[in-house]
Amino acid sequence: MSDYLLDTNILILALRGHSGALDFLLALEREEKRAFISVVTRAEVLAGMHPHEEPRTLELLNALGNLPVDGDVADRAGRWVYQYARQGVQLSLPDALIAATAFLHNLTLVTTNPRHFPIPGLQVQPLGA
Repeated sequence: MSDYLLDTNILILALRGHSGALDFLLALEREEKRAFISVVTRAEVLAGMHPHEEPRTLELLNALGNLPVDGDVADRAGRWVYQYARQGVQLSLPDALIAATAFLHNLTLVTTNPRHFPIPGLQVQPLGA
């Protein structure tokens, strides 16, 4: 089993106290698996955060490995958005960047929205909401 990249929705659920997300994070810790986020996820979580949530939110974000969007990630994401648009499938740029980060770092992407990530070869693990 590989290490994991957590989608934005997983962090939001964890911050809201959702037992499924919290149990998953605890299981990763017990199994000594590493959990990462894309800096895109970090930005999305902070964009939706209320000021009183900041200490707890930053504690969670800083406890995870934060992976940057570099040239390779940007190139892969841009190509996927282009390719899928030609097939009539809308892949959002943030989702494409998150997917490319997981793909290029050989991480399993954990999300409540696996349909947002229809990319062959991408390891996706659905988590119930």
